[in-house]
Amino acid sequence: MNTTYLLPIGTAALLFPALALLMFVPTAVVLYRRHGVMTRWRVLSLYGGVYYALTAFCMTIVPLPKPSVNVCTAYPAFARPQLTPGVAVTDIWKEAHHHVTLNDLILSNSAFWQTVFNLALLLPLGVFIRLHFRRGLAAATAAGFAVSLFFELTQYTGLWGLYACPYRLFAVDDLITNTAGAALGWALTGPLVRALPSLDTLDDRALAQLAAENLPFGRRLVALILDAMGLTVLLRVSTGITHGGPGAEAVLVASAFAFALWFVLLPWLTGATPGKHALLLRLVTSEGRRPNPARLALRALVLSPALGVTCFVMGLLLASVTDPSAPVEIADEIVTRNFSADPTSGLALLLPLAACLTLFGVYVASVRRHPQGLGPHETRSGVRNHARPHTRARTPANPSAPAGRVGRSARDGKSAGASASDTVLTRARKRVRCG
Repeated sequence: MNTTYLLPIGTAALLFPALALLMFVPTAVVLYRRHGVMTRWRVLSLYGGVYYALTAFCMTIVPLPKPSVNVCTAYPAFARPQLTPGVAVTDIWKEAHHHVTLNDLILSNSAFWQTVFNLALLLPLGVFIRLHFRRGLAAATAAGFAVSLFFELTQYTGLWGLYACPYRLFAVDDLITNTAGAALGWALTGPLVRALPSLDTLDDRALAQLAAENLPFGRRLVALILDAMGLTVLLRVSTGITHGGPGAEAVLVASAFAFALWFVLLPWLTGATPGKHALLLRLVTSEGRRPNPARLALRALVLSPALGVTCFVMGLLLASVTDPSAPVEIADEIVTRNFSADPTSGLALLLPLAACLTLFGVYVASVRRHPQGLGPHETRSGVRNHARPHTRARTPANPSAPAGRVGRSARDGKSAGASASDTVLTRARKRVRCG
């Protein structure tokens, strides 16, 4: 019994770090666009929900049958779903051998503990829906039913066709118990919801603390990562075109053009790089105007060492996706061949990377030391980031109202889509009508 539960939990623990790494940039983009800030409590809540969902899914499919096992002959009883409600109660009574004792009905009754496990499986889902999404009992019950139905169909279809026959039983009692567990989790979370502030309230507090400061470093870093990813793809495309057409001597020209297009021409025409557009940022001068190409070019040149390291890492990740053995071959080329044949040649290959990493560290340290959190590329060029209103920006109807009430009014739909600029514009229109 212990192995039955420990193996799925261990499987989820092994898969979660890679999933969390893949989710980081998309999660940051969504949170910054929707809430304008990425608080540790919202990230912890979101990642906790993802880890729980992964664990619950592994509970329903792990352990998998071995490849040598014919599931159609090994589990013939699972071919037909169990659609009769109340079979779980009958199994508990049979397991107790019709003895009404604490040991027979509960302590030593495996069918009873199986039902308790099914009840507890989606109990955290109800907690998550009430704490994170602030939804009602009906939403928690519907979500529990939908998730439980997905799990049961996954089992009945043999992991959606991966196996010819199901290796676990589709039982309507599991569907009922899982749904009840989600509703129970929602009900048990009531005191916790009343004691803890909402995530919207915590977002408002974080935004209020950042109101007099510059943009957080994490938001600009995510924009830089997105720009590095886009530039890396553009460089690979341009390199492939030049190799197939004009020749290898045009690679440097194509790379310089791609760099200038991404960090000079596009910001000059649209006000920001594609990565900054995704994070709702725009580039402005200290006077609030759109910078000219000369300032943008100076900013890009000062930023190029840090950008070079980021593009190098993105290139390795992209190469590992298309060819998992590529990073190993690159490391073997640098370490084994060059150092064994000529240590000086191998060291010469590593020195540029070490210099870029050092410059990247110096860049991060300078941003941290600056009073306004500005980087060298911003202070030298006079071009800095300015945040546009996020999609869930809220303005309280009563300016003296606490932040918690602002979040509640937003959920009621009274001011969820309003931003500060919209409010100012509305007031100006009213003054025009009155005048």
